[in-house]
Amino acid sequence: MRLGLRERAASAQTLKGRPPSTGSEGAPVGPREFHPEISSTQDRAKELARAGAPEGTRVVALVQTRGRGRLDRAWASPPGGLYLSILLRSPPEHVSLLPLSLGARIAEEFSRTLDEPFRVKWPNDVLAASERGRLRKVAGVLVDRVDTRESLSMEVAGIGVNVSTDASQLPPEVRDHATSLAAVSSRAISVDTVEEMVVRAASHAVDGLRADDGPESTVALCRRWMWGMGHEATLDGAPSGTIAGIDAEGALLLDRGSERVAIRTGEVRVQGAG
Repeated sequence: MRLGLRERAASAQTLKGRPPSTGSEGAPVGPREFHPEISSTQDRAKELARAGAPEGTRVVALVQTRGRGRLDRAWASPPGGLYLSILLRSPPEHVSLLPLSLGARIAEEFSRTLDEPFRVKWPNDVLAASERGRLRKVAGVLVDRVDTRESLSMEVAGIGVNVSTDASQLPPEVRDHATSLAAVSSRAISVDTVEEMVVRAASHAVDGLRADDGPESTVALCRRWMWGMGHEATLDGAPSGTIAGIDAEGALLLDRGSERVAIRTGEVRVQGAG
């Protein structure tokens, strides 16, 4: 029987930093490298993957000096956030579903723990209602594929969460579109707890894709947690259509009059978010 991420990671040893801990619901633990400050958890995790680190290995930091998001954009990473990159191995034929699935699982974890509504915006942003009722970004996901020394590919999922981030520390161009867990929830929550939630969400995302009905159940999960259905969206700054959902491979479906198109890449902005 093939072991899932949770079982394989349970016996792993610490790479660096304080020992990993197990959450109250049995969050998977793996080799954990901790840095108070690092240039990029994603770059470091990719180095570890190429050197043969096992699935479940994660790099965690409290500050990044050269954080990176989608489309190679800079990711502001000031104190108050969680910056984590974890090595995953999803079925190659379903890897396109991984980013959105991670976002949906994180939204699910946050909603259950904090008793507040969170949603995922295609392809990988986790949104929360701010104090003014607008949906703002609280977390983001970046997935890179890396070839390991065993000639097998592995996904490196980078996840940034604004836990108690002060908006004044964010760049002006993103300040009005972002919020933090502390700002939207009355419940106190630590970075350690958020880390456990994120790692658990990553485990569930990969294990879900490996299940016999993995693609179908994952698509259903993403549709359930996805925000923006029926809203107008722009693609790369130009009006594009009305969000109709996602297809079986995780592409965004937009209705343009009588035509329905699948969007697989690009910058999508949804009316009412940010």
